[in-house]
Amino acid sequence: MANYNKVILMGNLTRDPEMRMTPGGMAICKLGLAVNRVFTTKEGEKREETTYVDCDSFGRQAETISKYMTKGQSILIEGRLKLDQWESKEGEKRSKLTVVVENFQFTGGKAEGGSGGGSSYEDNSPPRRSTGQQPPPEQDVDEDVPF
Repeated sequence: MANYNKVILMGNLTRDPEMRMTPGGMAICKLGLAVNRVFTTKEGEKREETTYVDCDSFGRQAETISKYMTKGQSILIEGRLKLDQWESKEGEKRSKLTVVVENFQFTGGKAEGGSGGGSSYEDNSPPRRSTGQQPPPEQDVDEDVPF
């Protein structure tokens, strides 16, 4: 039987990305995404529903997201679902569904209100190679580059 695990989300960051490094030197970036859905009820009333999603990014893309994104900015994420399971200190079984980012695209302007852009970036983790337009983080990048 075939399996397929793909998620595409576009929303706004709920907080500044949090980046850490593993002891082995791998960058990990955790970010929260708010995805809004506007719909009309049977009675004709417009409503808005927000879904909050936790996402994890790794390697160079984690460094890039951490460097260029801040709370409130818009991003498009393509990834896969991952279920984490653990036992709490009280012995209760816990689980959490997260999105592991495989590709992303900056969809908004600069935080100061610049007009929309659209740089994209693809995961550089082996064996995949980047085809995106975003320069790797180790290059000298002018901070005023519009997205």
